[in-house]
Amino acid sequence: MLPGHMFKGRSLLIATKHEKEQIIGPIFEKELGVTCSIPDHFDTDVFGTFTGEVERKADPITTARLKCELAMQQSNADLAIASEGSFGPHPSIFFVNADEEILLFVDKKNDLEIIVKELSTTTNFNASEIRSLRTLKVFANKVGFPSHGLILRQSKDDFKVIFKGITTWVKLIEAYNFLINHSDTIYVETDMRAMYNPTRKNVIQIATNKLIEKIKNTCPTCKTPGFGITGVKEGLPCSACKTPTRSVLSHIYSCQKCNYEELKAYPYDKTEEDPMYCDQCNP
Repeated sequence: MLPGHMFKGRSLLIATKHEKEQIIGPIFEKELGVTCSIPDHFDTDVFGTFTGEVERKADPITTARLKCELAMQQSNADLAIASEGSFGPHPSIFFVNADEEILLFVDKKNDLEIIVKELSTTTNFNASEIRSLRTLKVFANKVGFPSHGLILRQSKDDFKVIFKGITTWVKLIEAYNFLINHSDTIYVETDMRAMYNPTRKNVIQIATNKLIEKIKNTCPTCKTPGFGITGVKEGLPCSACKTPTRSVLSHIYSCQKCNYEELKAYPYDKTEEDPMYCDQCNP
């Protein structure tokens, strides 16, 4: 059970400029009893932009940590949360795009850092080089426009003129007409900022609930929040030959405070693996 005194009544900063507080805030206020706010004039674009005019120099977890640190410095606070999204090919499913959301919760007062990841194939992430208004309209309809925003520019590597956050056909056609007068092709991409992408908002909400669940999961020994999966143990036996496979046998849970560890076997409700995944039966 989560110690009620640890978070209840405290102020939580949500380090965002893209309206993620609308997703994260209500969940944290309800579940932890905190009061959520966003830092004044907080610009997360300094850590990188999806369009690439500002390169993200650090990995997603480090970037989320830097957002929290900056937010707490600017507001003289000791509790913060930040998210960082990455989009591209799924790591194991061919020809499928994915959205990986990192959520990081920092409690400076209690020296805690709790992280979750959510990898989802539910995303409209896409981009294309187009040469006509007709192909632009086909692309727009494919990715859920106008409920999902679009970005137009001259080319993928041209940052001089960028039209972001386009959510109406009138604005889309205006941007197209402006750019097509200067080039034979236009680069169109989905706007992946949370405030322009309801599909991404849903993934962030899933990640937020996962983070709440992890925060509420306390160490059996010292009761520190954030007792969660830190590794896996392979070796689920093959149902045919009983040889250990590379499939997950157990999840390793550990505490970041007292280093207590616990193995939880058969996390996917399987006690044996299909022979097709066995290196002996299917080399």
